[in-house]
Amino acid sequence: MFVFIIILYIKQKRTDKSAQLLAVALRKEIQLMSSTTIGMGKRIVEVETKLEQSLERQFELEQRDPDEVVYSQASRLVEMGANVDDLVQSCGIGRPEAELMALMHKELNPKKSLKNTR
Repeated sequence: MFVFIIILYIKQKRTDKSAQLLAVALRKEIQLMSSTTIGMGKRIVEVETKLEQSLERQFELEQRDPDEVVYSQASRLVEMGANVDDLVQSCGIGRPEAELMALMHKELNPKKSLKNTR
């Protein structure tokens, strides 16, 4: 009977040791999962912030006057050297408006116009 008790005691010690090792492994896994979750949470907050900024920017753009956008685009094209026909086709503005923009650009920037004609 004494041998049986010793055998049970040894088995109990092995079981305790296995349980302790399992507990340590589970703690490590929980810590890893927690740190991963925290990292993902931070990333989600960053993405939400960027999304909110994008939505605000989109709302601002939607509130802008469409004609303002067209004329801003036309102005940039004129500065890049576009001619009247390019403005009419690209921006959808009338020929008189395109001619006026080209003329204004030429008058306001005579040095650039001289460089373009040479």
